[in-house]
Amino acid sequence: MSSLLVRETHKLLRAQGSLLFVETIPGVKYGEIIEVELPSGEVKLGQVIDASKTMTVIQVFGGVSDVDLKRSKVRFRGETLKIPVSIDVLGRILDGLGRPIDKGPPIIPEEYRDINGEPLNPASRLPPSEFIETGISAIDGLFSIVRGQKLPIFSGSGLPHNRVAAQIVRQARVRGKEEKFAVVFAAIGVPYDDAMFFIDNFRKTGGLEHVVAVINTADAPVIERIATPRVALTIAEHLAWSHDMNVLVVMTDMTFYCEALRELSAAREEVPGRRGYPGYMYTDLATIYERAGKVAGRKGSVTQMPILTMPDDDITHPIPDLTGYITEGQIVFSRTMWLKGIYPPIDPLMSLSRLMKDGIGPGKTREDHHGVFMQLISSYAEGVRLRELSVIVGTESLTPRDRKYLEFADRFEREFINQGEYERRTIEETLDRAWNLLAILPEEELKKVKPEHIKKYHPKYKSLSS
Repeated sequence: MSSLLVRETHKLLRAQGSLLFVETIPGVKYGEIIEVELPSGEVKLGQVIDASKTMTVIQVFGGVSDVDLKRSKVRFRGETLKIPVSIDVLGRILDGLGRPIDKGPPIIPEEYRDINGEPLNPASRLPPSEFIETGISAIDGLFSIVRGQKLPIFSGSGLPHNRVAAQIVRQARVRGKEEKFAVVFAAIGVPYDDAMFFIDNFRKTGGLEHVVAVINTADAPVIERIATPRVALTIAEHLAWSHDMNVLVVMTDMTFYCEALRELSAAREEVPGRRGYPGYMYTDLATIYERAGKVAGRKGSVTQMPILTMPDDDITHPIPDLTGYITEGQIVFSRTMWLKGIYPPIDPLMSLSRLMKDGIGPGKTREDHHGVFMQLISSYAEGVRLRELSVIVGTESLTPRDRKYLEFADRFEREFINQGEYERRTIEETLDRAWNLLAILPEEELKKVKPEHIKKYHPKYKSLSS
């Protein structure tokens, strides 16, 4: 980089928390990387997070407790935060700024990319339409995720979202031998024991070879937490656009990211929005989520599955609320299901995938998939309604048909949604399991499924043909 772009100032005004306030000099840009040189000669990195005509606010990695306002100096580097990217990053474990922490060799970069990414031309975007198999029946069968989609998981404190995230990372595949597939996993602000859970899990199960893990622990600087999802997406974009790979990005926990945004906003003394979160949180989240997609003329794709914990299990909280506006559906975890011993504790009646219909069917999953999905949800909703009614009037007051629906709802939770943590089911196994459950109901009740699919896949007819 040309030395003409580097500018210095000794006019440090004040320090607060991890923020440093300095007098503005010409040419300062938002997101620009700076170096703070201490009197001892130690250099700390930081990033410009606000700039006005008179004052520039800098977020310093590692805090500003040892910055001497009179004897330290700030050097502006004239560039935004960039990370080295390469195909060799597969199988590696990195920190929140993209630096290796697995004791492996340094990554030899193919190029350096700005972590803020480059906006995709809307005219070149392709609608997502190709199925990704996670191996989890409740997701693949009911709320299928397709390449280029952004489908979040809404969880709660104490629910097994980390275990589900690790299972998805281990099991997710793109159907078709010719497809190149990778997973970029980002852990944002996780405790050290959670970080070790992910790392050990990937290593023991041999799933690390097609995974890039970006781990940001809770004791890391706040600004690193802000950078972590962008670092992960920058790596994913390189693999997708430069190496024609289909990349699934799993990010947990976006709630910690939003808490970091709120902390930064409070330190900058901004006027707070709803529940103290900054008013620009919607825009900020959109800059992350909208980096998913497919592009005309390129074989690769970036698919996102962000995971967030809803404070107090409140789906109307600003974080899930704003996330739901930007993304294409949501998978909601239920504490009631978890207390029943159901894993993963997915609530079928609160979840949806808005792009599912474009990614299933003949040539993608199976011809009966859409009808089976509609019939499962309809029948389960009826079973739940009758379950609530039976609490009032008693099971004895229900008709034989109603009791069949009660049996269906109970077995649907135990045999379809419930699944082993290390159990991988193909979409064919998932749909066959669904048909075995639908066989509980009278055939005339299967109004969502085409008659020819009943004749082909219903266990009664399959047994007759065999």
